[in-house]
Amino acid sequence: MAGTKRIKTALISVFHKDGLDDLLKKLDEEGVQFLSTGGTQQFIESLGYECQKVEDVTSYPSILGGRVKTLHPKIFGGILARRDNEEDQKQMVEYTIPAIDLVIVDLYPFEQTVASGASAQDIIEKIDIGGISLIRAGAKNFKDVVIVPSKAEYPVLLQLLNTKGAETDIEDRKMFAERAFGVSSHYDTAIHSWFAAE
Repeated sequence: MAGTKRIKTALISVFHKDGLDDLLKKLDEEGVQFLSTGGTQQFIESLGYECQKVEDVTSYPSILGGRVKTLHPKIFGGILARRDNEEDQKQMVEYTIPAIDLVIVDLYPFEQTVASGASAQDIIEKIDIGGISLIRAGAKNFKDVVIVPSKAEYPVLLQLLNTKGAETDIEDRKMFAERAFGVSSHYDTAIHSWFAAE
């Protein structure tokens, strides 16, 4: 079917790990390779799955106290590269950029941190940069990429995997993209509201 894409590589970087194990099990059964960072990578490996470190792809460790982990051309190139664009494909080969077909990410709990009465500095540290950027990149390139922007979408992806295996069609990917922009819009609105109230 036109517009059908197979998920081969998944980038997974989440704050909340609960509910992830069922997804990992199904993705592993479908032969999907995992790519991850820090605590998520350790969680994936603790369940017995192989997982490539993002830093092995980028040649950079997590820096600035974890503020910069995934923000790198090899990661964002792998998400944003257009699979039907000859020049994009040439550059992926030239710069050894791996194609990323699925992005599972969630955001630092900004609203919960504000509600807890945390200090301004703690609240600012919960403004997600890498996660929101991954969400926007995956959603922008929905033609080729599946974006799962929060744990609320885990059951949706799991049902899809159970129904179709690791194959998705354009309607599936567009639906996830719409939800992803809903997540990013809500998140930025919450941050704006906090700044406006300060």
